[in-house]
Amino acid sequence: MEQATVHTFAEGSGSVVFDNGVGADFDADAFARSGLRFLRPGQRVRLQRDSSGRISEITLLTYSPDSVRDSQ
Repeated sequence: MEQATVHTFAEGSGSVVFDNGVGADFDADAFARSGLRFLRPGQRVRLQRDSSGRISEITLLTYSPDSVRDSQ
């Protein structure tokens, strides 16, 4: 899983910036899988991408990916 910093967040979707300065968007489906209620700019997150490179899951770095899946 990759790590990034939340750049924007509104209504369940937003964007992140990777450590190399490259940005990427995530959609409401990726956020819904997180089990989170909101994100704030500046938060560090862990990302999973699907085979096409789209962000498919986003979680906080402090969360174990397995604990999020187990709680759903």
